[in-house]
Amino acid sequence: QVQLVESGGGLVQAGGSLRLSCAATGRTVSTDGMGWFRQAPGKGREFVAAISWSGGNTVYADSVKGRFTMSRDNAKNTVYLQMNSLKPEDTAVYYCAASKFMGQTRDYEYNYWGQGTQVTVSS
Repeated sequence: QVQLVESGGGLVQAGGSLRLSCAATGRTVSTDGMGWFRQAPGKGREFVAAISWSGGNTVYADSVKGRFTMSRDNAKNTVYLQMNSLKPEDTAVYYCAASKFMGQTRDYEYNYWGQGTQVTVSS
């Protein structure tokens, strides 16, 4: 069983930055892929970024490329999402998720989910 705990959300003005963290416990080699998703009010869950524990390869949604950076610290079993140049449309609950394979962009490809952390960007 893998447990994921997100932190780092909050309220920020447009153009500002936030860094989200996701600590994983009980991780096994069967969960090589980690991802961030977000869900805005009244909308479906949207892929944001993914990374591999083993190789560090990353995948990003077009909407966040050049602004968001996902990274990992294997020693701490923690992944991060550095969010810069935030826009009001980035407002959402952000979820961390774990998958067997790296690079998955669909939520059904992830087996484990955190509880989510709220990010609010004011204009």
